[in-house]
Order: sequence, then structure tokens, then C-alpha cells
Amino acid sequence: MSIKIEDMRTKTDDQLETELGELKREAFNLRFQSATNQLEKPSRIREVRRTIAKIKTLQNERAKAAVAEKA
Repeated sequence: MSIKIEDMRTKTDDQLETELGELKREAFNLRFQSATNQLEKPSRIREVRRTIAKIKTLQNERAKAAVAEKA
């Protein structure tokens, strides 16, 4: 279920921001489930963390590109 970086590159900044918020909420819920020993799929924590990192990396790339265009 992990998202490919190519698929993320086609999304707008607003779509990425929305998805990032959803993933952060999911990560919080997964941590909570893990703490209460109710976690069904421990590997999902890793998937969510990595997807969050991919989105943040893409946002940083776009921010740097925008700054470079202005200069």
C-alpha cells in the first residue's frame, strides 16, 4: 500500500499537505495501538513513516526549486 514517489510528484502541494496530515494522524493512531498492544500490522508503522518522509522530501525539493527560480 506504500505510495510511489512518481505518483506523489503528480500531486499538487495542497494534495500533498492533506495526505501528510492524514498520515500523521494514522501514525499517531498506530503508536497508540502499539502502546496498548492492539496493533495488528506492525509493519504499517514503518510504511507510514517512510511515506511521510517521501512527502517531506518532495516538499523540500519543491521549496528549493521555487527559491532557485526567484534568484
